[in-house]
Amino acid sequence: MRLAVLTGGGDVPGLNPCIQSIATSAWERGWEVIGLKRGWEGVLAVDPNDPSSLDDSAMLLDRDRVRGIDRQGGTILHSSRRDPRVTDKGDQTQKVLDVLDALKVDALITMGGDGTLRFSAHLASLGRNVISIPKTMDNDVYGTDYCIGFSTAVTRSVAAINALRTTAASHERIAVIELFGRRSGETALLSGFLSQADRTVIAEVPADMDVLLPLLLKDKENNPESYAICLVSEGARLSGRTDFADEINKSNTNRDGLNIGTQLAREIEARSSERTIVQELAYLMRAGEPDAMDRMVGFAFGALAVQLIEQDRMANMVCLTDGNYGAVPIDTLLKDSKGVNVSGLYDANQYRASLVQVEDMPMFLY
Repeated sequence: MRLAVLTGGGDVPGLNPCIQSIATSAWERGWEVIGLKRGWEGVLAVDPNDPSSLDDSAMLLDRDRVRGIDRQGGTILHSSRRDPRVTDKGDQTQKVLDVLDALKVDALITMGGDGTLRFSAHLASLGRNVISIPKTMDNDVYGTDYCIGFSTAVTRSVAAINALRTTAASHERIAVIELFGRRSGETALLSGFLSQADRTVIAEVPADMDVLLPLLLKDKENNPESYAICLVSEGARLSGRTDFADEINKSNTNRDGLNIGTQLAREIEARSSERTIVQELAYLMRAGEPDAMDRMVGFAFGALAVQLIEQDRMANMVCLTDGNYGAVPIDTLLKDSKGVNVSGLYDANQYRASLVQVEDMPMFLY
């Protein structure tokens, strides 16, 4: 049996433990494992008839190559954001199939977010042996309660938010801290709850300044150190404002509009006498080594993926549901979207987490 492993989309801490777990689990069964470099983009760069291009886009994951990588952040396989069905040359699905054949891949394990896993499901629909593993610090893949990278992103965010309190207090300002989260505000919501930020604006609920600003002014007034903390998901928007809606799907360097954190801070200063501090946590949320949770889930997801292949249970996505590891059909994520349960977990009038229901909720998800 020859397995291939691929990571796509944004990097997150926990990918390397998962890669290591896949490799060690495969060796125990006498299987060979190769890593495909740079996600689907790397696969498309291969010329199946040119052995040198194969060598440049794949690596053997032997014991020496994966030793100690569980302590590293990011992915040793590198990554890219690419859907082979949408390229300048049109649909390149057949090219991907040809490359997998040239590499003599018996089964493929893909780690990614919504985009990477959608193409994985497409390959499975064509009869290829594929197992997918959800990873994204936004935790927004439908079909699983947890995605690799989420815990570390929250851990990093809480630490940064609390560190910024000293500057906000020293200058007696309202700190507006922007976190990643394009379609889902779960990372911001949990980070805000754990850091006890004053207010958190999530992607699912527009920011009504007529409501939010008085709350922040009161928070600052009631704080003996005369400052307030407001978190905001990058995908959030001001009420009645749509000009940034299309911008969040672009890379940071290609955006023409102002990020939501700056928009929010400008509104605060325009409508009051208060000064603000604006901080985008951005890539710091996904930088560095994984925390204990992401190492644990990375190890478990990797081992489970190999077990599913051994059991010939292809075309599945590994998942965590109600605290239990399991698997769902690989196309599950295509059937719906996942975001914050606003009615159960968020008070939209107060812009903060609301623990309406705790009993029977899975651990770590409030």
